[in-house]
Amino acid sequence: MTAHPLQDQLRRPIHDLRISVTDRCNFRCSYCMPKEVFGEDYAFLPASGLLTFAEILRLTKLFVSLGVSKIRLTGGEPLMRRSLPELVAGIRAISGVEDMGLTTNGVLLGGQAMPLYAAGLRRLNVSLDALEPELFGRMNGRGYKPGAILRHIDYAIAAGFEVKVNMVVQRGVNESEIVPMAAYFKDRNITLRFIEFMDAGNDNGWSYEKVVTKKEILERLQGTFVLEALEHHYFGEVAQRYGYKGSQAQIGFITSVSESFCSSCTRARLSSDGKLYTCLFASEGLDLRAMLRSGADDQHLLAAIRDVWEKRVDRYSDERTEQTAGNRTKIGMSYIGG
Repeated sequence: MTAHPLQDQLRRPIHDLRISVTDRCNFRCSYCMPKEVFGEDYAFLPASGLLTFAEILRLTKLFVSLGVSKIRLTGGEPLMRRSLPELVAGIRAISGVEDMGLTTNGVLLGGQAMPLYAAGLRRLNVSLDALEPELFGRMNGRGYKPGAILRHIDYAIAAGFEVKVNMVVQRGVNESEIVPMAAYFKDRNITLRFIEFMDAGNDNGWSYEKVVTKKEILERLQGTFVLEALEHHYFGEVAQRYGYKGSQAQIGFITSVSESFCSSCTRARLSSDGKLYTCLFASEGLDLRAMLRSGADDQHLLAAIRDVWEKRVDRYSDERTEQTAGNRTKIGMSYIGG
């Protein structure tokens, strides 16, 4: 099956596909799944509501035929999805998939790193917002301490994985951890990426006042380290990268609030319930699960995906205001992934 590479209305190609394999998570981070909303009685998707692995693989092949070459598995917490190595192996077997990663909070990584590596996964992004145990326990909403996650990171690296660490920085919460996190991962030559607090979903109480910008983070770091800006690797690379002088270690910044990167966004998102979204801040998506289960053939699915992407004009972060952030209903992070 061949198809012409897709471009949207702003001439952005489709290159990346982020696949949420579950809406469940064992954390209750305030910026994603606050426990006040996602309580013990919260109704997550039943197993029948999730895309099956066969459905995910079928859709992945179609997206690859349209220009996707990079896949990322997300959640919720993707390691809560049973038999995940089977899906990894299936995706790795698809011709045209050049790169695949997985984003995790790392809690379950100790028992799953080796099966995932054997299945063909090589890259991990581990979310970690603080090294101070009490602070991190409050931030993840479940009292998990960072020690086990740090051990799992070391274990994954020893197994052969390339690991990056993601830190969401919130004003009044964990700014004090910026320099300690940088020092810890610099010493281990692990890339740490600082993520500006975003208004993703509808439940995290976002406001501009809670955003610690790249400029502020960089100024803090420059009080301790000598940093040098690095060139982008490729069109659509999200992180702005810096290297420590005299070291191979790097840091990155995800600046979707202070320095938006909508103009080079090449990402499509497949939610855990099978909807196609063309923006992290989307309100509506195309229900591919319904099409699959109603018997749509590949040509109809391709045509539907192509139609959505070719009409795409999303540039939410370019246009964000305090008012739009508060008034727009957006799909929840646990369904669409980060």
